[in-house]
Amino acid sequence: MKEKKQLSRFGFFAMTASLFITVYEYPTFADSGKTLIFFLLLCGLFWFLPVALSSAELATIEGYQEGGIFSWVGEPLGEKFGFTAIFFQWFQVTVGFVTMIYFIIGTVSDVLNIPVLNNNVAVKFVSVIAIFWLLTLLQFKGTKITEQVAKYGFSIGIVVPVLIMLVLAIKYIASGNPISTNFTNSHFLPDKSNIAALVSFVLAYMGVEASAPHITDLDDPKKNYPKIMFILVIVGVVLSTIGGSVVSMVLHGNISANKGVVEAFQVLVSPGKNSPLVIILGFLVSFGVMAQVSSWIVSPTEGLQFVASKGLLPKRYAQTNDYEVPVPILMVQGIVVTVWAAILTLGSGSSGGNVSFQTAISLTVVIYLSAYILFFIAYLVVVFKKKELKRDYQIPGGQVVKVLVSGVGLLVSIAAIITAFIIPDSMSKSEGQTYITTLIFSYIVTLVAPLIFYQFYSKKNKLKGEKHHENG
Repeated sequence: MKEKKQLSRFGFFAMTASLFITVYEYPTFADSGKTLIFFLLLCGLFWFLPVALSSAELATIEGYQEGGIFSWVGEPLGEKFGFTAIFFQWFQVTVGFVTMIYFIIGTVSDVLNIPVLNNNVAVKFVSVIAIFWLLTLLQFKGTKITEQVAKYGFSIGIVVPVLIMLVLAIKYIASGNPISTNFTNSHFLPDKSNIAALVSFVLAYMGVEASAPHITDLDDPKKNYPKIMFILVIVGVVLSTIGGSVVSMVLHGNISANKGVVEAFQVLVSPGKNSPLVIILGFLVSFGVMAQVSSWIVSPTEGLQFVASKGLLPKRYAQTNDYEVPVPILMVQGIVVTVWAAILTLGSGSSGGNVSFQTAISLTVVIYLSAYILFFIAYLVVVFKKKELKRDYQIPGGQVVKVLVSGVGLLVSIAAIITAFIIPDSMSKSEGQTYITTLIFSYIVTLVAPLIFYQFYSKKNKLKGEKHHENG
């Protein structure tokens, strides 16, 4: 008999935090200078908080607890849209894995001074898939290992480096070192030159709901889940603001998307060279991102396993090993990530790492935001049409507050999708062309894929299973 899994409050907190608190985004934030503070507050209050509150309510409704976003969207809007939403949630992370691992490779190549790791596309591609498959194999022993990796990864790979960064930055500025014009020449409010950055800041908070399928493993979820969500909002805003601001203040000139964090540590600790402390901090930050990859490998798969048990995916994808890990889903996920790694790494060719990194980030966000648009619409349907449903947590303040909260989240989601298709000022004309072409093509394919799959496979397979059940 499989024993009941149990997640401690801190284990669940660390797992959820490592799903969305992203060190690898600091250089991208830093490009916006002081505006990063505005964007982080805007997205924290008007996007992240609505997602956290709405998912806390949906996750405690009777009949909505299994399958995560599949049930939250599928119950109010219909199975086809539930299937589409969970496909987007899962599929975006198959792109996101590549983004996260680019950061790990950029950091390691920098601290160990092995430029070929980051500059040679073939070596980079092999490195991405080697890291990903290794982390995937580690998941086969179940949530316990993921929880441990998440705990240590969040504590020593995110919190510790950010606090060290803050202390070093205070010392650096107090010693009379100049603050970079990246920070001083910018404004708190965005203008047309950096409005396109909104999409990256939404990514800073994405994924908070992906741990919801594990809510049943949490001790006293009715009380603890909403409480953990609130603490996460505060921690997320604070850590991202410190990290992004420090990188912006100490780095002069262009900021490298996948090496900026290590370069900031170099300036703060040992300008021009890699001291042992810089190397240690580089490895700690890489470990933090690896913990994030580990949490993401397993989080959306529980929802997909639930979808498979409903007959919407081939039955073998509902199977798990002795540790309740859906191995067949993890294998397919690994193959998809390998394909994305090839497209994004080899496809960027001579355009270099920054374009493939930026394309991967934007694609991750627009796919995920498509799921959030369905999520907020589903929540509004619940608010207006399903008031009678029993739930253990509700957004306080009645219907008006619920509509306001989810409506703001929906508007920010739509605005962020639009800004993703604005070519960043930092790209040359040819880089911009590569970026926008890859982004539009990949996004269109992703939008239609789940609808076609549902129409021609899921619906028929489910009906076949129901008939078989009736005849049996």
